[in-house]
Amino acid sequence: MADLSVEITGIRFKNPIFVASGTFGYGLELKDSIPVDKIGAIVTKGLTINPKIGNPPPRLVETPCGLINSIGLENIGIREFVEKKLPDLKKLGVRIVANISGDSEWDYFEAVEIADDADGIDAIELNVSCPNVEKGGMEFGRNVKMLEELVSGVRRRTGKPLWVKITPNFVDIVDEARAAVNGGADAISAINTLLGMHVDVQKKSFTIKRKFGGLSGPAIRPIALYVVWKLVNSIDVPVIGIGGIDSLDAALQFFMVGARAVQIGTANFVDPLTSIKIVSELNDYLDKNGYGSIQNIVGILH
Repeated sequence: MADLSVEITGIRFKNPIFVASGTFGYGLELKDSIPVDKIGAIVTKGLTINPKIGNPPPRLVETPCGLINSIGLENIGIREFVEKKLPDLKKLGVRIVANISGDSEWDYFEAVEIADDADGIDAIELNVSCPNVEKGGMEFGRNVKMLEELVSGVRRRTGKPLWVKITPNFVDIVDEARAAVNGGADAISAINTLLGMHVDVQKKSFTIKRKFGGLSGPAIRPIALYVVWKLVNSIDVPVIGIGGIDSLDAALQFFMVGARAVQIGTANFVDPLTSIKIVSELNDYLDKNGYGSIQNIVGILH
């Protein structure tokens, strides 16, 4: 059996197949339906310092090969997550990455301090790329000076591995990633959703209440793949690939251009077992092709 384990930012993961923030709840919702201990890591639903009710519905619409969402970071707040969700989450035998967002620098700082103190959170993924909020989110991701200052401030408040999830929307993504690394990021997660829109022709109205949202799914995979390749060639920290990964073939594409791990997102809504299937198929692929380790294919196109 091939070795699927990977070490990223000082943490050993059993495999490089993770589930992406916002697509797997808080990590507990499917524990009785699928063997979550087979997943490399769960990246939690986005957490903020205070609870958020999110954007008004309708806030989801299917599009060709994708999904537009405008959830708006609806969540219970990191304090309640740590108190009520994390104790049970820790029992599942899977690495936990807390995805954290905020409306301001201090919102991020306070939330990160709570995450830093929480036993069971293995790493922090800083979300500076959510397109569905009025404050924070892309406001930081699209301004490299603000981003570097934010990440630097967060870095001073946590000793845990710090990943930064960046935006592909209207920004030089290499400059964005470098700003995050200069601020102290240990890894880059790429990419978050692309801005998109849908119109209901029959009703002559916008399908989503907020008019626009974040496009995800296979439709964005070629863009995400290019970004990961570009970043792997431009920065010196691990890159975690996200964007339309719904099969072994899709995951392999990201590994071959240099992603150290991948996150399964929209595919979880189609089939919650997608990540489990990819883990099994990846092991079979490596064995069949004589690769003793996942490391033998990471960056093979370089």
